[in-house]
Amino acid sequence: MKKLTAVTLTLAIALSLAACGGKTGSGDAASAPFEDVKGEGVMTHDEYLKAAVDSTVTIEAYVQDKQSWWENKATMYTQDQDGAYFLYDCACSEEDYKKLTPGTKIKVTGVKAEWNGEVEIADGTFEIEDGNYIAPAFDATSLLGSADLEKHQNEFVSFKGLTVADKGDGQAFFYNWDNSGTQGDDLYFDVTVNGGTYSFTVESYLRGSETDVYKAVEGLKVGDTIDCEGFLYWYEGANPHITKVTVK
Repeated sequence: MKKLTAVTLTLAIALSLAACGGKTGSGDAASAPFEDVKGEGVMTHDEYLKAAVDSTVTIEAYVQDKQSWWENKATMYTQDQDGAYFLYDCACSEEDYKKLTPGTKIKVTGVKAEWNGEVEIADGTFEIEDGNYIAPAFDATSLLGSADLEKHQNEFVSFKGLTVADKGDGQAFFYNWDNSGTQGDDLYFDVTVNGGTYSFTVESYLRGSETDVYKAVEGLKVGDTIDCEGFLYWYEGANPHITKVTVK
Protein backbone atom coordinates (compact mmCIF):
# COMPACT_ATOMS: atom_id res chain seq x y z
CA MET A 1 0.00 0.00 0.00
CA LYS A 2 1.23 3.55 -0.74
CA LYS A 3 1.70 6.52 1.50
CA LEU A 4 3.08 8.76 -1.26
CA THR A 5 0.64 10.76 -3.35
CA ALA A 6 3.05 12.64 -5.62
CA VAL A 7 4.53 11.21 -8.79
CA THR A 8 7.91 9.73 -7.92
CA LEU A 9 11.09 9.08 -9.78
CA THR A 10 11.74 5.35 -9.67
CA LEU A 11 15.16 3.90 -10.12
CA ALA A 12 15.17 0.12 -10.56
CA ILE A 13 18.39 -1.39 -9.32
CA ALA A 14 19.83 -4.79 -10.08
CA LEU A 15 20.84 -6.47 -6.86
CA SER A 16 23.96 -8.19 -8.07
CA LEU A 17 27.46 -8.42 -6.75
CA ALA A 18 28.91 -7.63 -10.15
CA ALA A 19 26.99 -4.38 -10.34
CA CYS A 20 28.25 -2.97 -7.07
CA GLY A 21 31.59 -4.67 -6.62
CA GLY A 22 30.80 -5.36 -2.98
CA LYS A 23 30.91 -8.32 -0.63
CA THR A 24 28.09 -10.65 0.19
CA GLY A 25 27.34 -11.89 3.65
CA SER A 26 28.18 -15.49 2.79
CA GLY A 27 31.67 -14.89 1.40
CA ASP A 28 33.76 -17.72 -0.02
CA ALA A 29 36.82 -19.77 0.88
CA ALA A 30 39.15 -17.28 -0.77
CA SER A 31 37.87 -14.19 1.04
CA ALA A 32 37.82 -13.15 4.68
CA PRO A 33 34.45 -13.27 6.47
CA PHE A 34 32.53 -10.00 6.35
CA GLU A 35 32.62 -8.15 9.67
CA ASP A 36 30.19 -5.33 10.41
CA VAL A 37 31.55 -3.12 13.19
CA LYS A 38 29.18 -0.48 14.56
CA GLY A 39 30.47 3.03 15.20
CA GLU A 40 30.24 4.86 18.50
CA GLY A 41 26.66 5.73 19.49
CA VAL A 42 25.18 3.46 16.82
CA MET A 43 22.45 0.99 17.78
CA THR A 44 22.60 -2.70 17.08
CA HIS A 45 19.60 -4.11 15.25
CA ASP A 46 18.35 -5.60 18.51
CA GLU A 47 18.60 -2.23 20.26
CA TYR A 48 16.72 -0.65 17.36
CA LEU A 49 13.90 -3.19 17.66
CA LYS A 50 13.62 -2.53 21.40
CA ALA A 51 13.55 1.26 20.99
CA ALA A 52 10.18 2.94 21.55
CA VAL A 53 8.13 4.18 18.62
CA ASP A 54 8.57 7.96 18.17
CA SER A 55 12.05 7.84 19.75
CA THR A 56 15.20 9.00 17.98
CA VAL A 57 17.35 6.18 16.61
CA THR A 58 20.79 6.03 15.00
CA ILE A 59 21.79 3.04 12.91
CA GLU A 60 24.38 2.01 10.35
CA ALA A 61 23.26 -0.10 7.43
CA TYR A 62 23.83 -0.82 3.77
CA VAL A 63 21.58 0.28 0.94
CA GLN A 64 19.98 -2.72 -0.74
CA ASP A 65 17.49 -0.96 -3.03
CA LYS A 66 15.97 2.46 -3.59
CA GLN A 67 12.23 2.93 -3.92
CA SER A 68 11.85 6.61 -4.75
CA TRP A 69 13.21 10.12 -4.60
CA TRP A 70 11.02 13.22 -4.55
CA GLU A 71 11.51 16.77 -3.31
CA ASN A 72 14.86 15.95 -1.68
CA LYS A 73 13.49 12.95 0.19
CA ALA A 74 14.43 9.31 -0.41
CA THR A 75 12.73 6.05 0.50
CA MET A 76 14.91 2.95 0.51
CA TYR A 77 15.57 -0.52 1.85
CA THR A 78 18.71 -0.99 3.95
CA GLN A 79 20.12 -3.94 5.83
CA ASP A 80 23.03 -5.18 7.92
CA GLN A 81 24.00 -8.71 8.91
CA ASP A 82 21.43 -8.77 11.73
CA GLY A 83 18.32 -7.29 10.15
CA ALA A 84 16.74 -4.62 7.99
CA TYR A 85 15.67 -0.98 8.21
CA PHE A 86 13.14 0.70 5.92
CA LEU A 87 13.93 4.40 5.50
CA TYR A 88 10.96 6.60 4.66
CA ASP A 89 11.35 10.21 3.52
CA CYS A 90 15.01 10.45 4.44
CA ALA A 91 16.47 13.86 3.63
CA CYS A 92 18.55 13.38 0.50
CA SER A 93 19.68 15.59 -2.37
CA GLU A 94 19.33 14.28 -5.90
CA GLU A 95 23.13 14.27 -6.15
CA ASP A 96 23.47 12.08 -3.04
CA TYR A 97 20.63 9.82 -4.18
CA LYS A 98 22.67 8.90 -7.24
CA LYS A 99 25.58 7.92 -4.98
CA LEU A 100 23.49 5.40 -3.05
CA THR A 101 24.27 2.35 -5.15
CA PRO A 102 23.55 -1.16 -3.79
CA GLY A 103 25.88 -2.00 -0.94
CA THR A 104 26.67 1.59 0.08
CA LYS A 105 27.11 1.98 3.83
CA ILE A 106 25.25 4.85 5.50
CA LYS A 107 24.77 6.16 9.02
CA VAL A 108 21.19 7.26 9.64
CA THR A 109 19.54 9.24 12.43
CA GLY A 110 15.77 9.56 12.42
CA VAL A 111 12.54 8.77 14.24
CA LYS A 112 11.38 5.21 14.70
CA ALA A 113 7.85 5.05 13.35
CA GLU A 114 5.10 2.49 12.80
CA TRP A 115 2.45 2.57 10.08
CA ASN A 116 -0.14 -0.21 9.96
CA GLY A 117 2.41 -2.69 11.22
CA GLU A 118 5.33 -1.46 9.13
CA VAL A 119 8.24 -0.38 11.37
CA GLU A 120 10.47 2.21 9.73
CA ILE A 121 12.80 5.13 10.24
CA ALA A 122 11.06 8.33 9.18
CA ASP A 123 12.31 11.85 8.44
CA GLY A 124 15.93 10.83 8.87
CA THR A 125 19.26 12.25 7.78
CA PHE A 126 22.25 10.22 6.65
CA GLU A 127 25.93 10.32 5.86
CA ILE A 128 27.83 7.95 3.59
CA GLU A 129 30.52 5.84 5.25
CA ASP A 130 33.19 3.41 4.13
CA GLY A 131 32.00 -0.15 3.65
CA ASN A 132 29.99 -2.29 1.28
CA TYR A 133 27.58 -5.18 1.80
CA ILE A 134 24.89 -6.93 -0.24
CA ALA A 135 22.62 -9.17 1.83
CA PRO A 136 21.87 -12.62 0.43
CA ALA A 137 18.18 -13.47 0.06
CA PHE A 138 16.81 -15.24 3.11
CA ASP A 139 14.54 -18.15 2.14
CA ALA A 140 11.32 -17.32 4.02
CA THR A 141 9.07 -19.86 2.29
CA SER A 142 8.59 -22.04 5.35
CA LEU A 143 7.73 -19.00 7.52
CA LEU A 144 4.75 -17.84 5.47
CA GLY A 145 1.73 -17.82 7.74
CA SER A 146 3.82 -18.05 10.92
CA ALA A 147 4.50 -15.50 13.65
CA ASP A 148 8.24 -15.83 13.00
CA LEU A 149 7.93 -14.21 9.58
CA GLU A 150 7.63 -10.72 11.09
CA LYS A 151 11.11 -11.09 12.62
CA HIS A 152 12.43 -10.67 9.06
CA GLN A 153 10.44 -7.53 8.28
CA ASN A 154 11.97 -5.44 5.46
CA GLU A 155 14.70 -8.02 4.75
CA PHE A 156 15.59 -9.19 1.26
CA VAL A 157 13.87 -12.57 1.08
CA SER A 158 12.97 -15.35 -1.33
CA PHE A 159 9.93 -17.61 -1.66
CA LYS A 160 10.17 -20.83 -3.62
CA GLY A 161 7.80 -23.34 -5.18
CA LEU A 162 4.74 -21.07 -5.16
CA THR A 163 1.60 -21.71 -7.22
CA VAL A 164 -0.15 -18.71 -8.76
CA ALA A 165 -3.72 -18.57 -7.44
CA ASP A 166 -6.89 -17.13 -8.93
CA LYS A 167 -6.98 -13.48 -7.86
CA GLY A 168 -10.58 -13.23 -9.05
CA ASP A 169 -12.59 -14.06 -12.17
CA GLY A 170 -9.80 -16.33 -13.35
CA GLN A 171 -7.21 -13.54 -13.34
CA ALA A 172 -3.65 -14.12 -12.13
CA PHE A 173 -3.12 -10.50 -11.02
CA PHE A 174 -4.89 -7.20 -10.37
CA TYR A 175 -3.85 -3.63 -11.12
CA ASN A 176 -4.20 -2.20 -7.58
CA TRP A 177 -5.50 -4.31 -4.72
CA ASP A 178 -9.11 -4.08 -5.92
CA ASN A 179 -8.38 -4.23 -9.67
CA SER A 180 -9.32 -0.57 -10.02
CA GLY A 181 -6.09 0.45 -11.74
CA THR A 182 -4.40 0.26 -15.10
CA GLN A 183 -0.93 -0.63 -16.36
CA GLY A 184 1.63 1.35 -14.39
CA ASP A 185 -0.15 0.94 -11.06
CA ASP A 186 0.84 -1.60 -8.41
CA LEU A 187 0.36 -5.27 -9.28
CA TYR A 188 -1.22 -7.64 -6.78
CA PHE A 189 -1.13 -11.40 -7.15
CA ASP A 190 -1.90 -14.35 -4.88
CA VAL A 191 0.14 -17.50 -4.40
CA THR A 192 -0.42 -20.76 -2.55
CA VAL A 193 2.19 -22.86 -0.76
CA ASN A 194 2.12 -25.29 2.16
CA GLY A 195 -1.68 -25.12 2.28
CA GLY A 196 -1.92 -21.33 2.62
CA THR A 197 -2.70 -18.45 0.26
CA TYR A 198 -0.70 -15.20 0.40
CA SER A 199 -0.84 -11.85 -1.37
CA PHE A 200 2.28 -10.38 -3.01
CA THR A 201 2.80 -6.95 -4.57
CA VAL A 202 4.93 -5.42 -7.27
CA GLU A 203 5.23 -1.87 -5.87
CA SER A 204 5.31 0.39 -8.93
CA TYR A 205 7.53 2.97 -7.21
CA LEU A 206 10.10 0.23 -6.61
CA ARG A 207 9.67 -1.66 -9.90
CA GLY A 208 7.74 0.17 -12.60
CA SER A 209 5.94 -1.15 -15.66
CA GLU A 210 9.12 -1.16 -17.74
CA THR A 211 10.92 -3.63 -15.47
CA ASP A 212 11.33 -7.37 -15.96
CA VAL A 213 9.42 -8.31 -12.81
CA TYR A 214 6.42 -6.15 -13.70
CA LYS A 215 6.24 -7.70 -17.15
CA ALA A 216 6.72 -11.18 -15.69
CA VAL A 217 3.70 -10.78 -13.38
CA GLU A 218 1.61 -9.42 -16.24
CA GLY A 219 2.43 -12.66 -18.06
CA LEU A 220 1.49 -15.03 -15.23
CA LYS A 221 -1.27 -17.61 -15.56
CA VAL A 222 -3.26 -19.21 -12.77
CA GLY A 223 -1.53 -22.47 -11.89
CA ASP A 224 1.99 -21.37 -12.83
CA THR A 225 4.76 -22.45 -10.44
CA ILE A 226 7.09 -19.60 -9.56
CA ASP A 227 9.97 -18.50 -7.33
CA CYS A 228 10.05 -14.92 -6.04
CA GLU A 229 12.51 -12.48 -4.47
CA GLY A 230 11.80 -9.15 -2.85
CA PHE A 231 11.60 -7.13 0.33
CA LEU A 232 9.39 -8.18 3.23
CA TYR A 233 7.36 -5.01 3.59
CA TRP A 234 4.53 -5.08 6.13
CA TYR A 235 1.03 -3.62 5.84
CA GLU A 236 -1.49 -5.06 8.28
CA GLY A 237 0.47 -8.26 7.85
CA ALA A 238 3.08 -9.49 5.39
CA ASN A 239 2.99 -7.55 2.11
CA PRO A 240 6.16 -8.59 0.24
CA HIS A 241 7.33 -6.13 -2.40
CA ILE A 242 8.51 -8.45 -5.15
CA THR A 243 11.51 -7.54 -7.32
CA LYS A 244 11.99 -10.80 -9.24
CA VAL A 245 9.69 -13.59 -10.46
CA THR A 246 10.94 -16.78 -12.09
CA VAL A 247 8.43 -19.08 -13.76
CA LYS A 248 9.45 -22.68 -13.30
